[in-house]
Amino acid sequence: MKETQKNISEQSNAQNKKSSFFYSFSMLPKEKNEAINTVYAFCRETDDIVDEDNASADLKRSKIHEWKSELEVAIKSEDSKFSLLNKVSKVMKKFNIPSEPFFDLIKGMELDIAKNRYNTFGELNDYCYKVASTVGLMCIEIFGYKNPKTKDFAVNLGIALQLTNILRDVKTDAKLGRIYIPLEDLRKFNYAEKELLNFNYSEEFRKLMKFECERAHSYYEKANESLDKNDKGLMIAARIMQHIYFRILRKIEKKNYNVFDNEVKVSKLKKLLITAGVYLKYKTLYSVSEDELAVNGK
Repeated sequence: MKETQKNISEQSNAQNKKSSFFYSFSMLPKEKNEAINTVYAFCRETDDIVDEDNASADLKRSKIHEWKSELEVAIKSEDSKFSLLNKVSKVMKKFNIPSEPFFDLIKGMELDIAKNRYNTFGELNDYCYKVASTVGLMCIEIFGYKNPKTKDFAVNLGIALQLTNILRDVKTDAKLGRIYIPLEDLRKFNYAEKELLNFNYSEEFRKLMKFECERAHSYYEKANESLDKNDKGLMIAARIMQHIYFRILRKIEKKNYNVFDNEVKVSKLKKLLITAGVYLKYKTLYSVSEDELAVNGK
């Protein structure tokens, strides 16, 4: 944690502009956009602690423990030595965001330090909830919603997005010795860990990936089913993210699941087109008033 807050902010801003989050959140009103960017900066910085290449596991544990302790200080008194955490605390209070998702996210990052394999989908599902659904639960409080089922939308969409990430990044994670696809699924399709770590593209791998993609599809469907019509207009940013990631999933399928030899991504132009298309569609079909979009209309 030697970096200055200025450096953290600059890095987060740069990463924001490169990510799908930048496109989805760009349509929010100013105050909500600033709040979302603060939450995103927290998530990004928490993730960076775990992903620091040259740090030992013990050092990462020490840093994540300090980060958690300083978050507790920020929530209690807004007197953390990390100004970002004090900003997070202000956002939490302004939008009545519960603290649990923030601490659950930290628990999810701790899992990345502790393990690099997941035996069952139950284990992976818990991980996806902690590192992704939590972010959705933070964000919907800023977006605003009326129906409590929208929390289910956030949870299911978070899992769908994280599963998509995992499938896109199979090769990248394998290079780091990580396998997120449940080992029970590898056994089910007679595909060995060693084959995955050696990037062996085979019929068994295609069947495995087809199965995993279908599971991701099911969570996108669950997310759709959980979102009440009255809240759709308030979830424009989340729906933009959903459309971008769903396109990534479809690209994996169109490449016949060969993520070893093909880079799977959505171009900046396509992201812009998706952003504009979803925004116009939802503003037209599910129009919301300025009061609803404003902070106090939450």
